[in-house]
Amino acid sequence: MPTDWKLHLLQAESVTRLRPEILFGLKDKAAIVTGAGGGLGAWLSAGLAAAGARVFVTDHPRSSTQIIADIIRESGGVVREHQCDLTDNDAAEQIVIAAVAEFGRIDILVNNAGTNKREPIFEVSRQTWDKIATVDLRLPYELSRAAAKVMAKHDGGSIIHIGSLNNAIGLQGVSVYGAHKAALCQLAKSMAIEWADYRIRVNALCPGFMLTPLSKPLWDDANKGRWILERSLLRRPGYPEELIGPLLLLASEAGSFITGQTMYVEGGWLAGTSWAEPPSDER
Repeated sequence: MPTDWKLHLLQAESVTRLRPEILFGLKDKAAIVTGAGGGLGAWLSAGLAAAGARVFVTDHPRSSTQIIADIIRESGGVVREHQCDLTDNDAAEQIVIAAVAEFGRIDILVNNAGTNKREPIFEVSRQTWDKIATVDLRLPYELSRAAAKVMAKHDGGSIIHIGSLNNAIGLQGVSVYGAHKAALCQLAKSMAIEWADYRIRVNALCPGFMLTPLSKPLWDDANKGRWILERSLLRRPGYPEELIGPLLLLASEAGSFITGQTMYVEGGWLAGTSWAEPPSDER
């Protein structure tokens, strides 16, 4: 058992290292974000770039990765875009090869890409199951493994699976999605254990009900929108930029002692609910 650990005593230079731009900074780090053309993925990519990371944004050929990349460049970020079909058998390997060709290394991987189809369990087809299983679980598994092999040759890194509130609660019509998001969070634990010796940290970040272009019809539905608000302690939707703080915590030295964890950003859903109260006032 190691016995050469040293006490960390507070000194002036220690305080300097606690400055947010240093503690949460990602200068010269190289990051991959999947599903970067979507509502959450675009913000996650921008957040990493704003912290100084060089970001490799990837999504399917019909996505808006080019638009997202141009916006990040306009703000001064370093970004490269890559389009591929995530259901291809060699998608994970091709993403890693392309990212290493651009940046020479991988320090951060954000497994954000996901797909869903709302159906009652009686109506779920094998095709639906296979597609969700491939994009929401198999690809993150294979991409994490391919990226971890690169991280292990350098100074380690951070892998962040984007899960869901549906990992912790059941919702009607999303049985397949929920099952695979739950598996993804469990996978973070297994990967954290196996790759700890390589200084690779693995965690899951789980958003609650966010307001994005994809989810806007849900919020616009009078019944469903009210149902969500009645269960949110903050009485409002979450916004994608509210994921950036937790993301940077898990990606940077600020979270250097966090691994194998599932973190929820969900407006208080899992805390419980207050007595019946009209969700009229935004807090």
